[in-house]
Amino acid sequence: MDFGISGKTAFVAASTGGLGLAVARGLAAEGVRVAITGRRGELAEKIAAELQADGDRAVAVEADLSTADGVTAAVERAVELLGPIDILVLNGPGPKPGAAASLGAEDITAAFELLVKPHHALVSKILPGMRERRWGRILAIGSSGIVAPLPNLAVSNTGRAALAGYLKTLAAEVALDAVTVNMLLPGRIATDRVAELDRAAAKRRGTTPEEIQLESRKTIPARRYGDPEEFAAAGAFLCSARASYITGVALRCDGGLIRSL
Repeated sequence: MDFGISGKTAFVAASTGGLGLAVARGLAAEGVRVAITGRRGELAEKIAAELQADGDRAVAVEADLSTADGVTAAVERAVELLGPIDILVLNGPGPKPGAAASLGAEDITAAFELLVKPHHALVSKILPGMRERRWGRILAIGSSGIVAPLPNLAVSNTGRAALAGYLKTLAAEVALDAVTVNMLLPGRIATDRVAELDRAAAKRRGTTPEEIQLESRKTIPARRYGDPEEFAAAGAFLCSARASYITGVALRCDGGLIRSL
């Protein structure tokens, strides 16, 4: 299928690793000109150079998206290098594990500071241009925790649920401007973040990461962790011209992990 987005531009937040990098690669493979962003400037440059060597258009933008000034600087640099942004992929690091019963006020603040404010700031900078040009795609890399809250990830569950509410509301407001707003929810995808969570669970339970992974696979109908490329393919489709009538959706890419419809 021709996704119809060759020549479009994309700003992919936190794309020097994990699912952000996977989606950035997936978009670049469709001919999208991608801004690889992250605090690790040298790594962003290396990734952009690799994509350029493959014949795709990519630029590196060193960015600290945790501050308003950082967001402004990153977006301005991306626009300078690529032109107006057509596709915005919201992504960021996950917060520390922890139980809901032990959350402090600072943890609730952290949930919004880490998982809501930076994404809102990016949308505020990029959405007006999309609406003016009457074409845009906003895709948030979320978590299955917004559908079925995950044990011992109370901060993540709280912040991601708030982000989902904001984006669902936004989707209805901008649909008439041909801007779609969707979320893509990973299950157990084989990334460094999931490996970190498996190690934390193993330490907490006095076992090995391998045992945790075996237990996790047994809970997934597909009986395996997902490949980042599989996740990226779903993300590229939601950002495509062919997905123009899909908005306000939280699509799960989880091998059947979440049992609800």
